[in-house]
Amino acid sequence: MKKRWISLLLVSAMTLSMLAGCGSSEDTAEDTSEGGEGDKITFMVPDWGVPTDEQLAAFTEETGIEVEIAEVGWDDIREKIATAASANECAADVVEVDWSWVGEFYAADWLEPLEVSDEDKEDMPTIETFTVDDKVLAMPYANDYRLAYYNTEQFAQAGITEEPQTWDDVLEACRTLKSTGTVEYPFAIALNAEEKTATCLMWLAYTMNGVVWNDDGTFNEESMMEALKYMETLINEELVAPEDKTSSGMDAYMRICGGTASFLTGPTSFVSRSQNEELCSVVGQITPILVPGKDGKAAQTMPLPEAIGVSSLSENKEAAKKFVEWYTSADMQKQLNETNSAIPTRNSVLEELINEGAIENPGAMLEEAQLVSSPFPNGIPSYYAEMSSAMYNAINKMALGELTAEEAYEEMSSALDTLLSEE
Repeated sequence: MKKRWISLLLVSAMTLSMLAGCGSSEDTAEDTSEGGEGDKITFMVPDWGVPTDEQLAAFTEETGIEVEIAEVGWDDIREKIATAASANECAADVVEVDWSWVGEFYAADWLEPLEVSDEDKEDMPTIETFTVDDKVLAMPYANDYRLAYYNTEQFAQAGITEEPQTWDDVLEACRTLKSTGTVEYPFAIALNAEEKTATCLMWLAYTMNGVVWNDDGTFNEESMMEALKYMETLINEELVAPEDKTSSGMDAYMRICGGTASFLTGPTSFVSRSQNEELCSVVGQITPILVPGKDGKAAQTMPLPEAIGVSSLSENKEAAKKFVEWYTSADMQKQLNETNSAIPTRNSVLEELINEGAIENPGAMLEEAQLVSSPFPNGIPSYYAEMSSAMYNAINKMALGELTAEEAYEEMSSALDTLLSEE
């Protein structure tokens, strides 16, 4: 499958104009620089990750390395990297690396392994997501992991006085919220045919049972079926809004900010979204809590972070590595939270910001960050995109009443078996 993907890219490369080559102090074919004065590197990143001019100037003053920003939409970055690599060119010295791209990038040898201290690994649990075969391929700079939220006023109005501890608690609470007329569709979850829907199933199975895939790469049927049946119950009992089946995942999540949902397990960004009066009509009512589990709070949560890595085709790797080290340092993580609203991937920085009051209404945010763990036993596979597509299409069919939970599982499991056979 990887060969087919690369072949398609080679064809497209003939018709697409190539990006400019990566920075080099001498325009040589080999990386001979130690990352010092006179070097120039390029940094391809979405708008949310662009450092300020002042920050870049400080880096250049400290290291002598100039940085040219290539601001590219997130959806286009992977294609640009792949197209350039198919012609043995690098799109940029330092590139954005989404958590879901890691397996594909590793299989194609597009990233240069990084040296990371044990101290940094302990402080940044999400590094595990970007580690394959004990090689760290990218450094996470913007944190995102699954955190639960509930509307305390709506729960109280329905006569529910305690925070939900288990997924059964959540289900019973939603039934009560609906039956009392407090909230018609209390559970917010992505069900449309898109990536967020696949990750919803992943984190649900993971927080319920601590497993999604077996060691051989196949789905853990017992865990996945339990999660699918739970989603099916939410759908059949009309505890989720009909529009969640066809609207974007973010629109489904945002229902908790609009007061039309009472419970959400979603991105950490909703800590701040729920405090923003321009985005939330129920400010002060939403509390971030630990994600529920089967017998109590879940022992783990799924991370979905953003990272940056060094292109294996860069002619200035050492300078690029210095930039990655600077960009993901504790000081810069604190600065990027202030200038870009990035959630730190270093727990030490996250704790500092919470203690300083820079992050309002954090609830269980820090405690949950310490439970971050990757659900992929062998790292994120190179066929992740195809597998995710099979998952969210099957779930959407189930949401629309076209498949039962059992049929949805069979469809996605069969697709995964095919992908595994092509490896």
